[in-house]
Amino acid sequence: MSHDGSECAQGAEAVITETYYLGHEAVVKYRPPKTYRLPELDAHIRSSRTRNEARIMHEARNAGVRTPCIYDIDLKQCSITMERMHGTMVKDHLDDHPEDAERICRMVGECVARLHTARICHGDLTTSNMILTDDGQICLIDLSMGCTRAETEDIGVDLRLLERAFTSAHIDLMPAYEAMMETYYSIIPDPKAIKRKVEDIKNRGRYT
Repeated sequence: MSHDGSECAQGAEAVITETYYLGHEAVVKYRPPKTYRLPELDAHIRSSRTRNEARIMHEARNAGVRTPCIYDIDLKQCSITMERMHGTMVKDHLDDHPEDAERICRMVGECVARLHTARICHGDLTTSNMILTDDGQICLIDLSMGCTRAETEDIGVDLRLLERAFTSAHIDLMPAYEAMMETYYSIIPDPKAIKRKVEDIKNRGRYT
C-alpha cells in the first residue's frame, strides 16, 4: 500500500496522509513501528489495534452511527485506508458558532446514545474526535481506543471523559452540554443505571 500524499495529521500512535483510492478521496491511517518495543511485540500491538479500530468502525456503522467508510485494511502495514470526511471538527464549530451549540450538542447526544445502545464505546470521546460533515451529520473518528460488548462501567467512563473534555474545551457552553445529555438519556436503555454509574465514577475520582 502506498503512503503517498500529503501528511495531514500525526498523533502519538498514527500518521494520517491524504490519498486517493479507486478514484475516491481517502486518507490512510498508518501506525509506524515503535523502536522502543521488541519487534515481535510491536508488530502484534500495531496489528491488533488496527484490526480493533476497523472492527469498531464497522460495528458503529451497523448501529447507525456515521464513521468513515473503510476502503482497505493492511494488517502487515498496520494501516487503514478510509473515506476522507469533508466538514468541520465539532470543537471548532462550537468555538466559532456558540449560537448553534444546543442544536449540535443534541445531535451529538443522539449519536453517542446510538453508539452506547449497541454496546460500543469510543474510548476517547471528545469534540475533537467528531466531525460535523458538510451534509450536516455527526461523524465519529479515531475509535482506536474503543471497545465492543461494552459494560455499564465502559459506558460510564466514556461519558465521564466526554464531560471532562467538554468542560475543559467549552466551559461557556454548559447549557448545551446539559441539552446533549438530556437527549442522550432520553434514548439510551436504562438511563438510571448509566446515571448511577457516572456518579459512581465521579465520586471515585474525588477520593483518589
